[in-house]
Amino acid sequence: MGLWGDAVLPRLVNQMLGPKRTGHIRERVCAGLSGQVVELGFGSGSNASFYPPTVTEVLAVEPSDLAWQLSESRRQEHRATFTRVGLDGQRLPLEDASVDHALSTWTLCTIPDPSLALAEVRRVLRPGGQLHFVEHGLAPDEHVRRWQHRLEPIQKRVGGGCHLARPIDHLIRAAGFEVSALERYYEPKEPKAFGSLYEGVALSR
Repeated sequence: MGLWGDAVLPRLVNQMLGPKRTGHIRERVCAGLSGQVVELGFGSGSNASFYPPTVTEVLAVEPSDLAWQLSESRRQEHRATFTRVGLDGQRLPLEDASVDHALSTWTLCTIPDPSLALAEVRRVLRPGGQLHFVEHGLAPDEHVRRWQHRLEPIQKRVGGGCHLARPIDHLIRAAGFEVSALERYYEPKEPKAFGSLYEGVALSR
């Protein structure tokens, strides 16, 4: 990825999407998780302190070595076992129907093929397993969407391939999930083009 992607961007993401700015959202999204959880885009471990005590093991998918290093202190704060199981959410090195829950927070925007990643999540979830998610994506308002499409080429270059205008709910449903809870809103701390959020739970059928 080069110096920017390897050494700079993980630190920026750690600050911009860290618990101080996003903890109120992460706490809601992590509520209800239990057992063995696969987390796409584990990053610097910003969710670690919000995992309920019912979570026993976290299977962390994270491509950045630096982000994984930055997560060490946060991992040590939770009694769950944290294992880095892969670098690519599109190819999970896990058995079919082997995990209880999945978590994705601000991750589907950067995965090259989110449909493939969601299909992998569905494959490894046990029947009835849940995907908890919060993602930014395509805004509900047309004037915001226009700005998203204008800004997306720049965002992809500086944000490690981050897309602004992916229709998150449609992608999740197209992967075969049943969306059981969904909130759409703008994060007031962010410009609307960057802060159009999808927060919810989807069931593996």
